[in-house]
Amino acid sequence: MKHGERRAYLLLEDGTAFEGKGFGAAAVSVGEVVFTTGMTGYQETLTDPSYYRQIVTFTYPLVGNYGLAPGVDQSWQVRAFGVVVREAAPTPSHRRSVETLDEYLRRHGVPGIEGIDTRSLVRHIRREGTMKGALVSTGPGEGLPDKAALWAHLEQPIPRDHVAQVTARAPYRMPGQGKRVVLVDYGLKHGMLESLRHRNCDIYVVPAWTPASEILALRPQGVVLSNGPGDPQDIPEAAETVRELLGRVPLFGICLGHQVFALACGGRTEKMSFGHRGCNHPVKDLTTGRVMITSQNHGYVVSREGLPEDLEVTHLNQNDGTVEGLRHRHLPAFSVQFHPEARPGPDDAAELFDRFLEEIDNAEAGVEEGRVYA
Repeated sequence: MKHGERRAYLLLEDGTAFEGKGFGAAAVSVGEVVFTTGMTGYQETLTDPSYYRQIVTFTYPLVGNYGLAPGVDQSWQVRAFGVVVREAAPTPSHRRSVETLDEYLRRHGVPGIEGIDTRSLVRHIRREGTMKGALVSTGPGEGLPDKAALWAHLEQPIPRDHVAQVTARAPYRMPGQGKRVVLVDYGLKHGMLESLRHRNCDIYVVPAWTPASEILALRPQGVVLSNGPGDPQDIPEAAETVRELLGRVPLFGICLGHQVFALACGGRTEKMSFGHRGCNHPVKDLTTGRVMITSQNHGYVVSREGLPEDLEVTHLNQNDGTVEGLRHRHLPAFSVQFHPEARPGPDDAAELFDRFLEEIDNAEAGVEEGRVYA
């Protein structure tokens, strides 16, 4: 280690250890160690609330090469708890860049480690599954704590209040001249708001715990269930709310919102071994036969076994066959596991927002013609 360089250490709960160079904040952080496969989009990834309490490993070997730019963040702060890279670019090259990855993480108080064999780490996670880890990044000239000190951090359970930490603290509105949409915030990305604003929707954002009665009091024409972090079974109140909304207003669930929708209909969710994270995941639309490249970030999935008869599978992951989309057979409600708003990634699935607005039109036409769906 050269003079003045910072040291860093990543310890996994199974005892596997990696030592490298520190960057970002000088801090100790504990979270679930995961990996993401996107070649770009690190700024969007780090600020996506779905990565709350996760130490994110980037499989692409050089991260930070185009710097950090204004207007790209997907929430108000970095939500990841730590960053693991092969190499953090010290001199980014892009006209919009305003700071380096190191400066950005230091400003947000998040530690990072570079110079380790990220391929080995990812293979280990794929083989053993995601697990808890402790990441320590020291200040200049500081020594690393011994393993016993890090083990003390790892022995503490990770709190399961993920959604409570990232949801809106109070309702707010983003006015528009189009459809009135209530967006239930389990940890939404700014890209989701942008996608609805692009369609001129009149948006009301409400916290995750908002009861169905208060949502309906806003007289929405449709309700969107947002993405978010953690296990959907940790927020049973959300499924109960969606259960009360079903049949009373068209619904569109995204990522965690997709899982909550499935639970509300009587389905089951289960934890994946290492999840889907990145902006290059192929998904097949079973209705059209079209394969889309999608942005994803989830460690839980809707189980295909025991799926209620009222739910129809509409999308499948082409890599492992897991459920990526659902539709209610009788009510105006559907959901997808991936992110149609991208941020980062391709916009192959952006049309799903248009499909949601069409569902609203069809539901309203049905009411006018006396075809009651509630």
